[in-house]
Amino acid sequence: MKTLSPAPIQLVSALAFALGLATPAFAQHHDHAQHAATEAPKQDEHAHHDHAAMSQAEPATATPREPVPPITADDLAAAFPDIDHHAMQHAPAFNRKVTFNRLEAWEADEGTGQAWEGMAWFGTDTDRLWLRSEGERMGGHTESAELEVLYGRSVSPWWDVVAGMKHDFKPGDGRSWAAFGVQGMAPYRFEVSATAYIGEGGQIAANVEAEYTLRITNRLILQPLVEVDMAAKDDPDHGIARGFTGVEAGLRLRYEASRRFAPYVGVVHERALGDTADLRRAESESPRDTRIVAGIRIWF
Repeated sequence: MKTLSPAPIQLVSALAFALGLATPAFAQHHDHAQHAATEAPKQDEHAHHDHAAMSQAEPATATPREPVPPITADDLAAAFPDIDHHAMQHAPAFNRKVTFNRLEAWEADEGTGQAWEGMAWFGTDTDRLWLRSEGERMGGHTESAELEVLYGRSVSPWWDVVAGMKHDFKPGDGRSWAAFGVQGMAPYRFEVSATAYIGEGGQIAANVEAEYTLRITNRLILQPLVEVDMAAKDDPDHGIARGFTGVEAGLRLRYEASRRFAPYVGVVHERALGDTADLRRAESESPRDTRIVAGIRIWF
């Protein structure tokens, strides 16, 4: 079938109108059909865009499929139950802890050696009774042993001031000291203890100890330690001279099988300093010693 071009269609419409065979509405209808045929793609395109715009602009006013029910008294009771104050209790004000940082042994030319260093405290967060002890045995004989009984008062979240008494059981005859000092956590998490002692006859001594806990893994921990001793007066009966008398450095690697039990291995170096080293040489003793140690750390 052959399609007529727009121009003949308009001519036929005008002729039909002139002969009275068509009404103006018929002619307009043909013109409108022609216009619709030629402009249809544009109208469809605009209609498509308008529909998309209307879809995006349509506000979300529809009612939710599952509206939230009003809150009831049972809902409030379930959300805020009555608390039994006896079910949860705060920690008691009075606490305690006993720790043996070092229980170790080693082999030396003189025989098997053992050493211990531990502390315990009893009291509250601000006021505590401290017990500190350390000593050393060699070849079945006690070379040194001491015990400190101190009152500690917290002066900051990280530091305590301590004061009390210290008693040396060995070496030589036993003697007692008045003790006072500080202990706590220094910046960069160094645990520090500094104590001064006043003994009989005006003898004054001091000890400073610092250690650091380096956590390699959650259970493997490396702990370096440095300890320095000082004396204000000569004490030849106990092999001590004025000044810095000795230094000890240790490096211990422990494995925490549990938080309360940890075996370890390490290396320890001790050295006498100044005139104290000369006094040891005069007694045919070595002023320095290095040893490999093995031990355990426990607390309860």
